[in-house]
Amino acid sequence: MKKSKQLLTIFFVILLFAAFNLGIYSLLTVRLSNNFSDTSQSKMIDVSRYLPHEENSELAKINSSLKLSENLPVLDGAAALVPVYASVIDAVYPEGSVTYEGGKFSDDNFYGENFAEDSKMQYKNTVRGYEAIVDGTTDILFCAAPSAEQKQYAEKKGVELVYVPVGLEAFVFFVNKDNPVDSLTVEQVRDIYGGKYKNWSDVGGADRIINPVTRMQGSGSQSAMDAFMKDREIAPKSPLAFMGGAIGFSFRYYMDGIVGNEDVKMLSLGGVYPSAENIRNASYPVVAQFYAIYRADNTNENIPVLIDWILSDEGQTLIEECGYVRIN
Repeated sequence: MKKSKQLLTIFFVILLFAAFNLGIYSLLTVRLSNNFSDTSQSKMIDVSRYLPHEENSELAKINSSLKLSENLPVLDGAAALVPVYASVIDAVYPEGSVTYEGGKFSDDNFYGENFAEDSKMQYKNTVRGYEAIVDGTTDILFCAAPSAEQKQYAEKKGVELVYVPVGLEAFVFFVNKDNPVDSLTVEQVRDIYGGKYKNWSDVGGADRIINPVTRMQGSGSQSAMDAFMKDREIAPKSPLAFMGGAIGFSFRYYMDGIVGNEDVKMLSLGGVYPSAENIRNASYPVVAQFYAIYRADNTNENIPVLIDWILSDEGQTLIEECGYVRIN
């Protein structure tokens, strides 16, 4: 009798664990394995792929008629624009103008820690880059438009910044490739981030919670998103959003040319895909300028010389060779 009770107890314990595991599988595993997520994980750019004057670099190459040899402006910029300003250095600056602490580029140099103080190429990305241009440690910053806080930082320091548009880029939204949604309208995207739509079925997709992913405040993409939302606030997302399908935002070439994640697809807006051609003909509805930014009181005479060259046919060809769209 005692043995039978023990066996019955063991049976019920096994049954209880089986029911628990089945519940976890149904509630979490199935949803999370089919949640269209992992689309907005921030990925660091591999700067080692874009080093000037290196034999195996992936920089755009053109024969430049401009060659600078002295008073070289220090260039810095956003992650998405590293290929642009590094290609400018490669085309216009002499070898030896990019230097590293310890004499060589470090494999873990994700945020420019390894660039020497006298190097004419730096990499501080958007947030630290705006501080550097205001503080005067960088001469030209290649970035998207600043956030309100970045403008205030310049005003507080009494610094006037000059913004020269040098190229065009699409601001894009992306999801996992398995998400059945291929296109949204501009207003649908605003409604998703504004909290009106919380399930993909509201916009023609599967019955999954929407996980609207945002970026670090002050980053170029988050500043662009704030501008995209106009006067609408980004709503807090549901605590269960991690179980749903993510939507994220970035710039076209950063997603397509630098990150190159095959598990991610960019969405069309209003049925128009963010291709280079649709940026050129202005049919894609969210096109952003990116800028060469410098301090108005910077007396380096080669700053206007270099920017004029970037706006020339040679420089704009280089912009296109880097994967972006010419401004003129």
